[in-house]
Amino acid sequence: MSKLERLDKINYYLDIAEAVAKRGTCLRKNFGCILVKNDEIISTGYTGAPRGRINCIDLGYCVKKETFPDVRHGGYDACRSVHAEQNAMLSASRKDMIGATMYLVGIRTDTQEYEAGANSCQMCRKMIINAGIERVIVRGNTHGEYIEVLVEDWIKNDDLLEGKTTY
Repeated sequence: MSKLERLDKINYYLDIAEAVAKRGTCLRKNFGCILVKNDEIISTGYTGAPRGRINCIDLGYCVKKETFPDVRHGGYDACRSVHAEQNAMLSASRKDMIGATMYLVGIRTDTQEYEAGANSCQMCRKMIINAGIERVIVRGNTHGEYIEVLVEDWIKNDDLLEGKTTY
């Protein structure tokens, strides 16, 4: 008789974040995010338009792509979506986020594959730092693969001072 293998905690939480991503409404890629503190989920968030606004999935087109058709990395002011990380942080209290871990999964809508090299954008990074979140764990290119970022490293190594962006 074979022994049942138990899923490790990191992939357990990443799998939940992946399920949350399936609520996303972006036509290009959807992210799901959960915040965990003391082994308890304190908040979730996914990619989508602000409450009350029409989502791109309902419009049937991407406003950003229509406005900036040739811009791959940029034009984010035209994007209708609030990022998954932002939505998760908006739904949690700061006292609960201090020392928490954020789990993040991105999925491309065209291929249903994980978003290669996914990580938080500069705006989300700044918010994560101010929220007091300690770690961000992002699913890699395959199930079971992930990267772990200590938020303290974003503070110490401010890549914006070197002119680097994450888009």
